[in-house]
Amino acid sequence: MKVIPTELKEVLLIEPDRFEDHRGFFMESYNLDRYARYGIDVAFVQDNLSCSVAGTIRGLHYQYPHTQEKLVWVAMGEVYDVVVDVRVGSPTFGRWVGIVLSAQNGRQVFVPKGFAHGFKVVSDRAVFVYKCGDYYHSEADRTVLWSDPDLGIDWGIKAPLLSEKDASAPPLKEIPRECLPAYGNLR
Repeated sequence: MKVIPTELKEVLLIEPDRFEDHRGFFMESYNLDRYARYGIDVAFVQDNLSCSVAGTIRGLHYQYPHTQEKLVWVAMGEVYDVVVDVRVGSPTFGRWVGIVLSAQNGRQVFVPKGFAHGFKVVSDRAVFVYKCGDYYHSEADRTVLWSDPDLGIDWGIKAPLLSEKDASAPPLKEIPRECLPAYGNLR
């Protein structure tokens, strides 16, 4: 297993070992002890699965309070995965990283607490897997506008398929600071 820091040092790209032969492949998608050795020492409490069609964007989602870590990967298809630092006072506040995840490349992304997450489906369909470090809390569910011009994310699509919640989300600068997680002890 390789663990690769991204431009946002807390966000990690993980390349699990894959064993391939004429039948297909085998991959251990999660192992508490192994991931803890790389600093991903999270008691994941909830797994989620979504299936989406090409051109769908889901996100940019985060929870506050009740922040949660996520370990994400694609079981079928391909997505462009995006993680944004939304921690007030962070030196990388508002910066983002984008990574292609697919069933073929087997890559995973670790999304720490305090980061918003979203993805665009590139393939005809994609099955996306999330391991979460806290339970879903509807009252803490928050969204940043996917097309926030200040973030400048190049999704490569002008008219994606969106939920009503994602389509009407505010840009990051319009979200009250009390609705964003803090970096360290800053507020």
